[in-house]
Amino acid sequence: MVDGDGPLSGSGPQVRPATASRPAILGWLLFDWACQPFFTLVTTFVFAPYFAASLAPDPVTGQSLWGYATAAAGLALAILSPVLGSVADATGPKKPWIASCGLVLFAASFALWYAAPGQPQAIAVALIGFAFATVAVEVAAVFNNAMIPHLVPPERFGRLSGTGWAIGYLGGLVSLVIVLGFLAADAGSGKTVLGLTPLFGLDPAQREGDRITGPFSALWFLVFVLPLFLFTPDVARSRLRLGEAVRQGIRQVGDTLVDARRHEGVLRFLIANMVYQDALVALFAFGGIYGAGVFGWQATQLGLFGVLLTITGTLGALVGGRLDDRFGAKPVILGSILVLALVCVGVLSLGREHILFVIPTAPAGEGLYASAPEKLFVGLGLVIGAVAGPLQASSRSMLARLVPAREAGRYFGLLALSGKVTSFLAPLAVATATAIFRTQAAGPAVLILFLLAGFALLRGVKKA
Repeated sequence: MVDGDGPLSGSGPQVRPATASRPAILGWLLFDWACQPFFTLVTTFVFAPYFAASLAPDPVTGQSLWGYATAAAGLALAILSPVLGSVADATGPKKPWIASCGLVLFAASFALWYAAPGQPQAIAVALIGFAFATVAVEVAAVFNNAMIPHLVPPERFGRLSGTGWAIGYLGGLVSLVIVLGFLAADAGSGKTVLGLTPLFGLDPAQREGDRITGPFSALWFLVFVLPLFLFTPDVARSRLRLGEAVRQGIRQVGDTLVDARRHEGVLRFLIANMVYQDALVALFAFGGIYGAGVFGWQATQLGLFGVLLTITGTLGALVGGRLDDRFGAKPVILGSILVLALVCVGVLSLGREHILFVIPTAPAGEGLYASAPEKLFVGLGLVIGAVAGPLQASSRSMLARLVPAREAGRYFGLLALSGKVTSFLAPLAVATATAIFRTQAAGPAVLILFLLAGFALLRGVKKA
């Protein structure tokens, strides 16, 4: 592949990279498919609600503990992402770094199986395993994202990024159907969503169907990341030895920060990304927990909610990628942020027995999502799915347009830094507000402020 000079290089016309082969593109796209079950099953819809509702002493405490674990992972990512991204740029190839992160993700995810009810160390195992796996999968994504400018020309960045997110959502949907249909059963009935006895003799009373999501996500990643290593060309290796590359990479972190400061558009975008991604991380981390705590949802309700949200996420990412290439990344991001802020207002207005803050509702009847607040919460969740994909996909395509291709690793490291350096703040704010006010409604109230701040910052960034 030929490295191109982006807007920051100042070295003349941009060189268009050659388009990679279809197998190479498919291998890159399948990285999102490989990673997504961890986010879908562990972070959001199955393991996190299990932790909050069944492993922690109570849902409010569970939301707080999960928030602190998410915050710790964000702090680690803030330190590691830009340094490792710069080191990877100095050495050249990205795949060895992805492989190393994959090993950590595999081990940490597998450990979640041992977070069994009643075990003395179960809470610690769950939180530590979740935090390490989150760091590993997010750092691996830094190196995968840095390959974008080496695969397609700039006018196709949006479509490539959006397609990747859509395929990721689809992978999450398939994995969720497998787990809920064949593995995770309701503790009361002992049956899965499809009315089946769990495979492999998984015991619903011990919540083995919920805990199996860790090993399942680990094996899924191992299988589906292979095409990336087999078919997608890596960046050429530099002549630097590893020790020299590490020293140069660390120096480049400071150089990149100084360079970004000279270009207001890049710096402002990174700050805006820091704020609105913070809110999005917290929104996904607490979505399933909120449903389980406020409405008492069990595996069936949470699972179907996840399926529906993932479907809208897939469609949203596909449409968003095309809107990105046609109108630019900035309008897509701004629109997504506004919609998410309105959704948070809607969630804040809901309670077990009321909607829109003060309107009382009839008691829930029989069946799924029987009450009006539950129905509205599901509808708001579908909107979250539809705009979250475009928001994330357009964020990485916007940066890919703004920076030189040969320095993509260190700038995507900064993107990860900007998305994670304060990623502990929104979960920490949610956790702290929840603990202080003893209500889960504190969560969406905090996130509205983060989203509006991100919107205001991004408005000043030049169109990309």
